[in-house]
Amino acid sequence: MNVGFGLASAQVLLFWVFNLAIFALSVWALVDCAIRPPRAFPSAGKRTRGFWLAITGVAAVVAFLSLPLGVVPFPMLLGLVAAVAAIVYLVDVRPAVKPYSGRGGRGGGSSARGGW
Repeated sequence: MNVGFGLASAQVLLFWVFNLAIFALSVWALVDCAIRPPRAFPSAGKRTRGFWLAITGVAAVVAFLSLPLGVVPFPMLLGLVAAVAAIVYLVDVRPAVKPYSGRGGRGGGSSARGGW
């Protein structure tokens, strides 16, 4: 019975899942930043939307390159840097900018959607 091979396979799978989660988190941060109006960022006392688009965009690219695809050797540890950038946006900038985005809560009627 070769226990080492099973453990190595589990570690590789866990590593893959971890890096895939970082990539998804980075893409979520990028998309969320892109849909926010540019004026919301200075109104919330944060840096410009262009700045955060650059940070989250680079984070998404780095997270993608960190995926263990076996095509291009890339320092996998940089995926953690991408995770930090995405997390900073999602837990600090996003909540501050959200009230200035001009969108109502989910499920509420909005005149922009044709509601009364």
